[in-house]
Amino acid sequence: MTDLDTWLAAQNDSSTKCGYVAIVGRPNVGKSTLLNRILGQKISITSRKPQTTRHQILGIKTEGDVQVVYVDTPGLHIDQADKAINRYMNKAATSALKHVDLVIFMVDRTRWNEADEHVYEKVKAANCPVILAINKIDILDDKQSLLPYLQEVQQRLPNAVLVPIAAHTGASVEQLEQCVLDQLPNGRHFFPEDQVTDRSARFITA
Repeated sequence: MTDLDTWLAAQNDSSTKCGYVAIVGRPNVGKSTLLNRILGQKISITSRKPQTTRHQILGIKTEGDVQVVYVDTPGLHIDQADKAINRYMNKAATSALKHVDLVIFMVDRTRWNEADEHVYEKVKAANCPVILAINKIDILDDKQSLLPYLQEVQQRLPNAVLVPIAAHTGASVEQLEQCVLDQLPNGRHFFPEDQVTDRSARFITA
């Protein structure tokens, strides 16, 4: 067996699972809140103010033989031509979709709008499985309104797995993580098991 064959065999090691998962969505949909909830600590800044997340931030969760590398992306903006910062963040978020094994597409309750449609077009072009996370169900005034909305979004992304969640309270986040695990590829871990992010302590403190 050549060195290349050995390397390829190691990458496809069936005893461990590892993959990159992009969390995408329009601004202020709860992407950073979800990442912090999954990791059990605050890695990505959260705020009601748009444009808070301006970088791709890796959140790494390793449990036993499974390592998930979450990519918290900036919110995708429609008005990218108006502001240089929006163009920069759109580029960062879009590039993340090209290099991941799985996408978590987050939307807000039953409020599908033009911004969601913009993200949807990007997600459709991604050549990987998609989990559609319907966030903030804990603050729905009418829980019955969720069912027709689920049917609507399922028609848009018929191959996606739908998971209603509340990232702020943690409701159904474990179910979401299980869906990620089910679709994660086999492979060696990329990071040490005690590493939780690629960012420095100074960045996190800031």
